[in-house]
Amino acid sequence: MSAPDISRRSAEGASPLDVLVVGGGINGVGLARDLAGRGLSVMLAEQDDLASHTSSSSTKLIHGGLRYLEYYEFGLVRKALAEREVLLRSAPHIMWPLRFVMPHDPAMRPAWLIRAGLFLYDHLARRKLLPGSCCVDLHQHEAGATLQPRFKRGFLYSDGWVDDARLVVLLAMDAAERGAQIRTRCRVTEVQRTGALWTASLCHADGRVEQVSARVLVNATGPWASQFLQDCARMAKPRPLRLIKGSHVVVPKMFAHDHAYIFQNADRRIIFAIPYEQDFTLIGTTDLEYRGKIGQAHIDSSEMAYLCEQASRYFKKPVKAQDVVWSYSGVRPLLDEGDGTDASAVTRDYELEVDRNGAPLMSIWGGKITTFRKLAEEAADQVCALLGQDRPSWTADAVLPGGDFTNWGVANALQTSGKPALDKEAARRFPAVPETVRRRWLRSYGTRMTQLLAEQALGDEVAPGVYEAEMHYLYHHEWARCADDVLWRRSKLGLHLDADARAQVVRWCNRHWPALGGTTRHHDAHPRA
Repeated sequence: MSAPDISRRSAEGASPLDVLVVGGGINGVGLARDLAGRGLSVMLAEQDDLASHTSSSSTKLIHGGLRYLEYYEFGLVRKALAEREVLLRSAPHIMWPLRFVMPHDPAMRPAWLIRAGLFLYDHLARRKLLPGSCCVDLHQHEAGATLQPRFKRGFLYSDGWVDDARLVVLLAMDAAERGAQIRTRCRVTEVQRTGALWTASLCHADGRVEQVSARVLVNATGPWASQFLQDCARMAKPRPLRLIKGSHVVVPKMFAHDHAYIFQNADRRIIFAIPYEQDFTLIGTTDLEYRGKIGQAHIDSSEMAYLCEQASRYFKKPVKAQDVVWSYSGVRPLLDEGDGTDASAVTRDYELEVDRNGAPLMSIWGGKITTFRKLAEEAADQVCALLGQDRPSWTADAVLPGGDFTNWGVANALQTSGKPALDKEAARRFPAVPETVRRRWLRSYGTRMTQLLAEQALGDEVAPGVYEAEMHYLYHHEWARCADDVLWRRSKLGLHLDADARAQVVRWCNRHWPALGGTTRHHDAHPRA
């Protein structure tokens, strides 16, 4: 049964669920997957599309958080470092190792301090896949050619890259295939305790209202967490969150090599410049207090100027606002300690809070993509304890849909020749698929390419490089319901297609997919045609 078929199954008249998870971002979907894998009955409800807000607006990194060492966040860094390789092994088609270049600016931090930080970064957790740090002569290394000549030396270290929105979708697919019910575009409008159960009203996009009951309720609504408790659960004084806006810009490719950069700024913050989508460079992020409407954050002119100015301090070719082809902003929900700490120094760690005043309510506060699996594992342990269930953890060694290349005979190659081995095998298995399309599909769907082409041939070309087979797959297996889902979350085709081609995708979706009953968030700025 495909994932959306499972998500449409009615719960009316059914036995109470073990767990209702509210929120379809990385934490909610990760927890739903973990719980379903332990054999519990789970439903997840998301008011918009999966990963339609914070979880698709990250810097796309699986990282320990090098800068958090300056704030003595050793526990968080160690936890994140340990998770890097666990995640990289779970979905090597959408995550891979990335080497970072840090040009040394003596005015920012002394070299000895950076070496000490990188030594800790290398040794706080075990590494097998990722090489350690080293010094580099930027006048000899290829990464130095793009930089201003005043940067003579630098440092190399390892972290990882992830397609954040696709990670959320793969987690939802895995959850559904393990029995979870996934409801997208389904807003939870009210929850209340009824004896030992929670009852919840779920409003679907078509206006249909569904009533469900559950033994445990999980509030995984991210930046909406306090608002959900106040508006839906009618709690008088929910815990405050500190909402921090992070904005990114995308510009045409600024360098040809596959390294990323980390730049130190005069304000003690850092920004990244990352190779992105073959033809672009991603630059970010900012850290600003956000007091606007959640879900409608946009980059402002001061953020644009800041990112361009800081990147231009390092690159030979200045970065200008008119170079920006796309921008996006996300709102990060951080734990508010009420001490006025600078936004960049606020902890990115998470906290699980359980209200046992009747039917249990768990609220997830904070968190980051790198530690989502560990958060889900700890939360699932607590939920099982609340239910009196002894269900062991299992996700540390699990592979996400499309990530198991054992049957392709290249499992070991992922740690050696990597991408070329996968490209070669995909070419052998799918010779009829155009090369550029095949490579994109491999990075998005991995071994699920077989399922994508199982039901029909490529079909008509909806737009350049976009075939009906992919559109049908996204609808039936990945909950895509509108053009934005396809162009900006299931893929980043919106960056590569011009305005006419994007309009072709919109028209195809309007003709072939049922109209949505509600609204959907559109990205802040689309690329110039």
